[in-house]
Amino acid sequence: MQMLNKLLTCLIALACSSAISSSAADGSGTEASPVPLSVPKPGPATDAPYSPQPILQGGIVLPLYPPDSPQLEKARVRQPEYYNLSKASPGRITWITNIHNPSIEVHTVEGGINTGAAIILAAGGGHRTLNVGSESADFVPYFYNYGINTIILRNRLRADGYNVQSNAVNDALQAIRLVRAHAKEWNIDPNKIGIMGFSAGAELAAPAALFFEEFDKNNNEGPLAGTPSRPDFVGLVYPGPTPFARGGNPAIPRNVPPAFITCGGSGDRGHAIWANEYYAAMLQAGVPNIEMHLYANARHPGEQMPDGSRMAAGLADRNGIPFGKWQDRFIEWFRDLGFLQRPGVETRAAKDVAAYASQSGGRIQR
Repeated sequence: MQMLNKLLTCLIALACSSAISSSAADGSGTEASPVPLSVPKPGPATDAPYSPQPILQGGIVLPLYPPDSPQLEKARVRQPEYYNLSKASPGRITWITNIHNPSIEVHTVEGGINTGAAIILAAGGGHRTLNVGSESADFVPYFYNYGINTIILRNRLRADGYNVQSNAVNDALQAIRLVRAHAKEWNIDPNKIGIMGFSAGAELAAPAALFFEEFDKNNNEGPLAGTPSRPDFVGLVYPGPTPFARGGNPAIPRNVPPAFITCGGSGDRGHAIWANEYYAAMLQAGVPNIEMHLYANARHPGEQMPDGSRMAAGLADRNGIPFGKWQDRFIEWFRDLGFLQRPGVETRAAKDVAAYASQSGGRIQR
């Protein structure tokens, strides 16, 4: 016992000495702050495509394309991503840039509560950055509580030299195919996979709802050939311009998925107009289960408020205004369409899409 006490005394003394040395090293006179756990660091540049790092603990990261895919820019695919860390919240990644090997990060749900539903999150950032903090990572625990699996999309950005339509939209559609291809492995219902886009991310989600047939036709080789990229639902949150903007008049597929749309109103007028254009086109075509919420008092995320603060994004409470509860309205819509039932049960959304598609063949020309 005496020997054990001596050993403990020595260990405590050693620990104290180490702490004092750390304090002296930084000149603070107090113990140095502990290093945050699980802070992802960019992987090294190698001769192989860059290996994206998970931004949340437990995330499974898969590149969207094989290393030799013609979709990838071979001269840049080895470059590491840049992760911007929050200064106020240690360990939190706010945004990512320099994405040349696009990927998905998968967060699955415990079997007891798993509905089989999966939402692919396409963050905004004006195509300059990918704001994965407020518009992706924050939703993982929120959706988990409803039994919804969450997938964070890391798509390529215009600021890094990529085209939104031919690169980023393809990334979104490829992500849907990749999740569907792994659905059995991840306990995901292949008929409950959709995409939710925020601001610039909605410029990926809206085309995904319209152009999945063309994508599948033009990308019918490789391991995912034959796996459909059609989303089973879409969410457009304070969306950027959709394919119906600026006089756009694309054909609407007969099996176009249901959509949930939300935005501030006059305070975010430009985005509200884009939201309304998508809604009006679907309403005019008689598409079922399209729901929209435009709120009187809200501004676009990042916009400066009269008091000098910035409008928050994602799940933020927004000082208690009704727009701060849009996510509850989404869950109500999601439940109403049957996506929160147990896996394998046909959703109301799927039944309504089938009934609508059977009215006449082909695409709707507007």
